[in-house]
Amino acid sequence: MDVQTGFIVLFCLMSFTCAEPVKFRDCGSATGKVAIVDISPCAVQPCQLKKGESYSVNVTFTSDVKSSTSTALVHGIIAGIPVPYPIPNEDGCKSGITCPIQPQQTYHYLNALPVKTEYPAIKLVVQWELKDETKKDLFCILFPVQIVS
Repeated sequence: MDVQTGFIVLFCLMSFTCAEPVKFRDCGSATGKVAIVDISPCAVQPCQLKKGESYSVNVTFTSDVKSSTSTALVHGIIAGIPVPYPIPNEDGCKSGITCPIQPQQTYHYLNALPVKTEYPAIKLVVQWELKDETKKDLFCILFPVQIVS
């Protein structure tokens, strides 16, 4: 096991022990099905995300299709308007998933959700999508958060 893989495995294990299952709504998972969404740390719901900190997002899902790639897109929905939200790594194949993705397999997608200090203190809904190679959603989830100082 190389060092990078070791860190990913360690990060996943830490996420499972510290994560709180989050209430989410499916927003159009066309080629997969979400089982669990965990955000760590998240003591209350909606998750209170403190400015200047980073949170781990772990989505357990099952794929219905084979896909050689997966790409994440994240938006913050503010007053009904989706605003692109940058994440450190958009490549799902480098976020805990071994590609190619296979049908009827369960995967643990893991990525970071950094909260910049310049973000306003606000309640919003996060829309997180993971697209397959044909640009269809392996998963699309919505979950509420609150950015706090």
